[in-house]
Amino acid sequence: MSAWIEQVNWQADGLVPAIAQEAGTAKVLTLAWMNREALEATARTGEVHYWSRTRNKLWRKGEQSGHVQLVQDIRLDCDNDAILVVVEQVGGIACHTGREHCFFQRLEDDHWEAVEPVLKDPQVIYGPG
Repeated sequence: MSAWIEQVNWQADGLVPAIAQEAGTAKVLTLAWMNREALEATARTGEVHYWSRTRNKLWRKGEQSGHVQLVQDIRLDCDNDAILVVVEQVGGIACHTGREHCFFQRLEDDHWEAVEPVLKDPQVIYGPG
């Protein structure tokens, strides 16, 4: 492995949180997880790869939806325990719910309210069920 990847302070499970930020707007698109393989693939290919904790596998963002994230910049925070990937979000949709970004729920009084529109029905993006 490359020396730079060993400078990351990986969690005990071998993961690090990775924030994707849209280059043109500076909007935070998502927070996901990377392992060493995902971070290396992201740096090598110029397309963001994540580690899916639910599916327990490496995945390239947009491999099903076509909504890939093209890398503009990769940053490591001051504690070396979080990654920021500045991206061009192809298709303008980063969230599997069909929204621009994953942070579409806002705390309103005592409940979470969806405040961002669905841009494309997830069934159209991914197919039924």
